[in-house]
Amino acid sequence: MEILALMLGYMLALLFSFSLHEFAHAYTSTKFGDPTPKLMGRLTLNPLKHIDPVGFLCLVLFGFGWAKPVAINPMYYKHYKRDMSVVSLAGVFTNLILAFIFSGVWFFAGSKIVASTNMFMVFLSYFLYFMLALNLSLFVFNLLPIYPLDGFNFLKAITPPGNKFIAFLEKYGTIILLIFLITPLFDIIYSYVVSGLVWVFSSFWGLFI
Repeated sequence: MEILALMLGYMLALLFSFSLHEFAHAYTSTKFGDPTPKLMGRLTLNPLKHIDPVGFLCLVLFGFGWAKPVAINPMYYKHYKRDMSVVSLAGVFTNLILAFIFSGVWFFAGSKIVASTNMFMVFLSYFLYFMLALNLSLFVFNLLPIYPLDGFNFLKAITPPGNKFIAFLEKYGTIILLIFLITPLFDIIYSYVVSGLVWVFSSFWGLFI
């Protein structure tokens, strides 16, 4: 039963985190005048519209996966650099906000929930933990300035057209990303950033004790 609670908590946290990430991209692009996300059925919180079955299965089994990218059309933007920058970062900062909120819930109620033997509370403890951990992971990972991640889209938006470094990343980004994933590079970056964020979150919530 505990394994079932763990799996259910993990999968629900994945659905929530991925769906809110992609919805944030769709919502901000729509706000800047782009009708594409709405026409493509992505202006919704329905996880079925955002989850890529293969990407979701890979994430469950291997710890690495993806959601369906939101289709946007920057031609509708009035201020391309500003609007594209905001749309690019909307997803990662949604994950950061979610991590911050759930860190507060975990800070104040985590020990009591974990101590319970009630199966619903066991499921809840796993769900809260994964909502914190997954959203921090999505924030750090997608912020990397490597194609095709959100960090790259932000970098491309603020650099002049024809930039050779951007062209290099577009051509070799997938290879660079694989190197990050199969070597300790991402783990090192992740551990430092996440530990720093957890310290900041804990320090903030500690002010209310």
